[in-house]
Amino acid sequence: MELANIALKQGYYDWACFSSQQAAEKAAKAVIIKLGAQAWGHSVYDLLENIGKKYKVNGGLKEAALELDKAYIPARYPDAHPNGSPSTRYSCNEAKRMIKYAEKIISFCEGVLS
Repeated sequence: MELANIALKQGYYDWACFSSQQAAEKAAKAVIIKLGAQAWGHSVYDLLENIGKKYKVNGGLKEAALELDKAYIPARYPDAHPNGSPSTRYSCNEAKRMIKYAEKIISFCEGVLS
């Protein structure tokens, strides 16, 4: 999350979005590992679905995960968009929203881990 916030402040909104997705993914994987399972894949939504087998995951977190997952590939690859680089495809407001979503998912995961 620290990298996401630095990227936001520096105007690298694509990296802020991707870093937010990564932070949420790692938090969800930590919960799955705590449950004694193997955490495969990169979809925060799928990871939360897996966690949902043992803990209640509210729909708002799943909606946030769907948004974060959309930043996993196109925020990183220069050829992911028909025209322009990822740096031209993400806005400040979007980056702030993704950071907020990741923070909510991380907070949920911290609660499960404690």
